[in-house]
Amino acid sequence: MKTITVRLPEALIEQIDAESRARMVSKSDVVRNRLLAGARPARRMAARLDAIADLVGSVEGLPPDLSARKKHHLKISGYGRKHPR
Repeated sequence: MKTITVRLPEALIEQIDAESRARMVSKSDVVRNRLLAGARPARRMAARLDAIADLVGSVEGLPPDLSARKKHHLKISGYGRKHPR
C-alpha cells in the first residue's frame, strides 16, 4: 500500500479522530473507508440511468442537439423572460 499526505481542516480531523476512537480503528482506516464510500455514488448513478434507459429518446419533436445546446434552445423559446399580462 502506498502513502500520501493531505492537509485537512481541523473540523474534519476532529470528526475522523472521534470516529476512529468510537469504532476502535486507525485513522487511516476511517479515511480509507470514507474515500471508498465516496466512490460508490457513481455506481448508484449508473444503476439509476439503467432504470430509465428505455425512456431516453422517447419524446418526439425535440431538437436532436437539445442536450448540447440547452441554453440556446431555452433562449429562443423565451424561457425565463417576463411576459406581458
